[in-house]
Amino acid sequence: MGWLWAIIVGFVLGLIAKAVIPGKQHSPLWLTTIFGILGAVAGNAIARAVGVAATPGIDWTRHLFQLVAAIIIVFLGDMAYTATLGKRKQRI
Repeated sequence: MGWLWAIIVGFVLGLIAKAVIPGKQHSPLWLTTIFGILGAVAGNAIARAVGVAATPGIDWTRHLFQLVAAIIIVFLGDMAYTATLGKRKQRI
């Protein structure tokens, strides 16, 4: 059940990150979901390092860390995907 939640949260975070980043992103939806999952994991690690591992109620700070990490990872991942895709198209 943990993997299902990771996929759902990664999907939502990836879509929010794509909506926040200006311009068009070229990465497919499955890759955006993976980037969102990585953002959630990185955000949790950063929150834990800062000392916001568990709070009573909703962890808004942890979710903010997850969202910022997802935005950064989606942005950088899309740049890498576009660069790789562009190099592949030039060879053909």
